[in-house]
Amino acid sequence: MARIALYAGSFDPVTHGHVDVVRQAVRLADTLVLAIGLHPSKTPMFPAEERLAMLTETCQPIAKAAGCALKTVTFGDLVVAAAQREGATMLIRGLRDGTDFDYEMQMAGMNAAMAPGVQTVFLPASPPVRPITATLVRQIAVMGGDVSAFVPAPVLARISKKFAGRAG
Repeated sequence: MARIALYAGSFDPVTHGHVDVVRQAVRLADTLVLAIGLHPSKTPMFPAEERLAMLTETCQPIAKAAGCALKTVTFGDLVVAAAQREGATMLIRGLRDGTDFDYEMQMAGMNAAMAPGVQTVFLPASPPVRPITATLVRQIAVMGGDVSAFVPAPVLARISKKFAGRAG
């Protein structure tokens, strides 16, 4: 039976933290599904299509090197519903600190109640990427700051293009 894992997030933008989780997750699954959650009340920095492209650009080589298939999708409902549609038996969640752990434990409990066949797997962030959040990267980029230490090169190119000519 193929081991399919789903890692969901906004990935807006893709950060070194996301890539760190992917590096760990591809060792646990035969197929890793990267799922972008779409929320009508949120206005993302990048449209879903561009986030899908960023995920593929940055994560496909990692998955390929690990012998793991990679798939990217979007979803607008519950993450467990997306996992079930994709045939995933694992939900991958990255943890940076104790605050993440407390929140993710609650989510894992609720998800387990709704989808008992889907197991949540927590992956600790590597020390260098623990402070990185997509929210902070967006704020820094909007204010004209340098985000090169926080995002992969293809993502940085897209951010630079998006904010070219803007003063911070």
